[in-house]
Amino acid sequence: MDLLIPSSGLLFWMTLVFLIVAIIVMKFGFPAIINMVNERKAYIDESLRKAHEANERLSNIQKESESVMQKAREQQTLLLKEATATRDDIVEKAQEKAREEGQRLLAEAKIEIAAEKQNAAREIKGQIAELSVKVAEQIIREQLSDDKKQMELINRLLDNVSSPVSNVSK
Repeated sequence: MDLLIPSSGLLFWMTLVFLIVAIIVMKFGFPAIINMVNERKAYIDESLRKAHEANERLSNIQKESESVMQKAREQQTLLLKEATATRDDIVEKAQEKAREEGQRLLAEAKIEIAAEKQNAAREIKGQIAELSVKVAEQIIREQLSDDKKQMELINRLLDNVSSPVSNVSK
């Protein structure tokens, strides 16, 4: 029966040892355990705070990245507009220059054609005059082949020369 109901001496010593162990554990064990738990809690809290800060930084970096991307898109659009405007200006200037060059060439061609036309007209007039002189020479030779015809021509020319003078004096 000693096994089921312990004796009072044994019970006293078991209680005393239990109290001593409990006091030692409470005095040295629990504070160490509580310190470790508190340190672990502080480490976890610090890790959570750092994770939260990293999350905020990541969020800020993403916002900045989006902002930078938006600015890059705007700059790209602006550059494309400027490039298009520059291209249009260059094309317009080239077209204007081509028009001016065409007008200049057309004016030069007109001047050259007019000069050629005048040269041709002078040449034709010269040829006509030369031909007229040759024809007149032939006609005069034929008419002046004998002395009688020469005298008639001289009288007629003198009459013509004297007629205007007499008409003017009248």
